[in-house]
Amino acid sequence: MKPAGPPAAESDRREIRPEPELIPGQLTLPGMPTQSEPATGQPVLPGFEFPAGSGPEAGDQELAAVAAELGALDRDGTQMAAAIRGALDMLLDGQHTGRYRWEQLHKTEKTHAGTLVEIALARALQLADGTALDYTIAGADVDCKFSHRLGGWMIPPEAEAKLLLLVQASDEGGTWSAGLIRASEENLSPAGNRDGKRTLNERGRATVRWLHFRALLQENVLIKLPERDVAAVFALPSGQQRVNELFRRAQRMRVSRTVVATVAMQDDYMKRVRDGGGARDQLRDEGIVIFGDYAGDQLLAAALGLPRPGPGEFVSARLARRTRAADGAPGGAHGHQARCIRLDGTDWVLACPADPPGPAPSLPR
Repeated sequence: MKPAGPPAAESDRREIRPEPELIPGQLTLPGMPTQSEPATGQPVLPGFEFPAGSGPEAGDQELAAVAAELGALDRDGTQMAAAIRGALDMLLDGQHTGRYRWEQLHKTEKTHAGTLVEIALARALQLADGTALDYTIAGADVDCKFSHRLGGWMIPPEAEAKLLLLVQASDEGGTWSAGLIRASEENLSPAGNRDGKRTLNERGRATVRWLHFRALLQENVLIKLPERDVAAVFALPSGQQRVNELFRRAQRMRVSRTVVATVAMQDDYMKRVRDGGGARDQLRDEGIVIFGDYAGDQLLAAALGLPRPGPGEFVSARLARRTRAADGAPGGAHGHQARCIRLDGTDWVLACPADPPGPAPSLPR
């Protein structure tokens, strides 16, 4: 199959955004905005929780102590998010299977997801084993329950009346959530399945004390890309060709190492990206550069208005030399306010569809 050309670049941008967005847990570098302190207290979400101090579980001191301990261990949720992302990636095992969607898993594998998330969170937050349940947190036994669907947690008889850490994550939605609840009788559905497992009833769902609700999950670019683009990537015969096509079609989007491994399906998948024969070298003649998680690359990507690659991430983009208009004003077809970076003594901007193909500069190392 003949690889398609690079996607059309975004139209000329004349409005300059004041600051690039921040990635949770991102190291603050010179010239980058600093992260503000998170707001104090849990925001009230209509239909999901009560204002602090007025909900039916407000008097549960054990639950409050567990919430405080988890907040102290991971204030912004960065560690929990990374643990959940890692557990999902381990389950999909894209490097060896090429899978990248929840629907591609077998039923037994989906059942195993809860165990992987439970173990990953215990390691990330260094949680002690529980006496009868999964964890001991602030001296209390806590059971961890995972569901791919919000509200889909199944609560076994042994967890009834106990504290639960409810976790949900979805690549399709691009979010994850974590909250606490006591599995009291009034919070559970009256009927269970043949194993005696029950779900939360309407009152229970409204009683969850959310630690993080619909927080951003590190994106899986293979889900965000159109299906025809993903099919074109996987149709190519070699790992190097597939990685090259990925960076052609996923321009201006964050691409994780896991996605690269899923596309390459090789042990040395990172070699398919690096200089020295990888995609960085092979796509340079097409004008495409690949920014990585180096501090310098992050600053250059942000200066162009691109998503800033976080740890283990890449962002590709086609660049063009900044030209001058006929009247001598800088900018030319890109506009005098176009964001640009200076490399090898030349100003470079994000390429427009009208820009002819041409070699891209090498990024400083």
